[in-house]
Amino acid sequence: MRVAAAHLPLSVEEYLEGELLSEIRHEYVDGEVFAMAGASKNHNRISLNTAAHLRSAARGSNCGVYISDMKVRIEAGNRFYYPDVVVSCGPPDGDAYFERNPCLLAEVLSPSTEATDRREKWLAYRDLTSLRYYLLISAQEPQVEAYCRQPSGDWLHLTLSEDEPLAIDCEGLHLTLSLKDIYEDVRW
Repeated sequence: MRVAAAHLPLSVEEYLEGELLSEIRHEYVDGEVFAMAGASKNHNRISLNTAAHLRSAARGSNCGVYISDMKVRIEAGNRFYYPDVVVSCGPPDGDAYFERNPCLLAEVLSPSTEATDRREKWLAYRDLTSLRYYLLISAQEPQVEAYCRQPSGDWLHLTLSEDEPLAIDCEGLHLTLSLKDIYEDVRW
């Protein structure tokens, strides 16, 4: 008779070591790892467009702009996620493979990830005191939602329109991001 092996959670150190050797990316939630699926052409183009505009505005500043392969560590809940776009401004936090203090995170929504991005990740990301902007970008239609932290600490929820782009002001990073910028050359 076969007996199922006991499920043992992975330590953070085991997870980080495994990610260095793995051919696929995994997200980590309190000892458990979850493989990440590939993305569509539109998903990639939208991520790249968003990152390119952010990177262009970040030139000459202390801000780093990363796409897809940079993990974000959330100490509360012991989590590591791979957002589609990460912006971190200020002094380096000392690790080459993840960011602890992002000021902007963007997730490009797909049918298989939308629920996780809207609920689980959003609840976790709000614990990052450095976070100022969280963008939820549809890969199915030109629609972008933005959560913007106000000076009071409250979050303002906006939906971008063609007439109203998003003004981003992140510790040395200043730009206006429009639907046209995000969806440039996307074919529906």
